[in-house]
Amino acid sequence: MGRKSTKEIKNIYQISRENMEYSREAAAEKLGFISSDRIEKIENERTLPHPEEVLAMADCYKNPSLCNYFCSHECPIGIEYVPEIHAKELSQITLEMLATLNRLSHAKERLIEITVDGELSEDELPDFLKIKDELSKMALAIDSLNLWLDHTIASGKIDKQVLNEILHEK
Repeated sequence: MGRKSTKEIKNIYQISRENMEYSREAAAEKLGFISSDRIEKIENERTLPHPEEVLAMADCYKNPSLCNYFCSHECPIGIEYVPEIHAKELSQITLEMLATLNRLSHAKERLIEITVDGELSEDELPDFLKIKDELSKMALAIDSLNLWLDHTIASGKIDKQVLNEILHEK
């Protein structure tokens, strides 16, 4: 077994590996195509991981948040377009979604008024931007819900095969 890291500031990849109690060598063996040297370079931030490596680590380390972290912090396109999603409890996600839905139900009529002519006038812009902000909050809540589900599956609390069977019944 490898030695324990004494590094004070660890990145998300190292923390995730250590949470599984894997040495770099054990992780490399489980990952199959990523060497322990490459893992060390990623963890010490001497190189960025490739997307397929992040996918494999997220699965191996049972931490789906690694994918969102990579996209929102390290991928040049994702940095521009992908918001960071923080893991939350299901109850918090649900309440945030319901609060946003309530605000959107009040804004629905105004959105119809704004968009009916296919044009966006200068006087409509402030209301449109407020509605767009609420829609962005809803998208973030949906992404949080999906991340919660991914974490629940990774932890074994929901069987992925059973979930897939339910989804294919529809």
